Amino acid sequence: MRANKEYQLYRDVAAYLRLQYPKVIYHFDLTGLNLSKAQAGMTKAIQHSSGYPDLFIAEPRAEFNGLFIELKADGTRIFKTDGSPASDHIAAQMNRLNELQDKGYDSYMVAGFDSVKTVIDGYLNQAK
Repeated sequence: MRANKEYQLYRDVAAYLRLQYPKVIYHFDLTGLNLSKAQAGMTKAIQHSSGYPDLFIAEPRAEFNGLFIELKADGTRIFKTDGSPASDHIAAQMNRLNELQDKGYDSYMVAGFDSVKTVIDGYLNQAK
């Protein structure tokens, strides 16, 4: 069985949030993980649409209602050299993040633990 780098990143981020921000409410969307065919089908049946970000932090800060983060494993290519999204899938995820920003949420797509930590710390250390 091959290692699921995204799942390990989820675990690392969850451990960081529990340690550094124990009162913060957060939720991971599990559709990006290696689900069985039956689990994937059941999950798809109850989702609004694809492209929902991996992590939601339910803490208002500044002018934002909460924070959505699309997590990518370290080294994942997000942009082509011309600045366009690296794939149609990433483009769709970016569109969803933009829709969430339009609804009053802060949102990011980041690759690797250090980048995720920087976004979380920057967001949660803002005034409410």
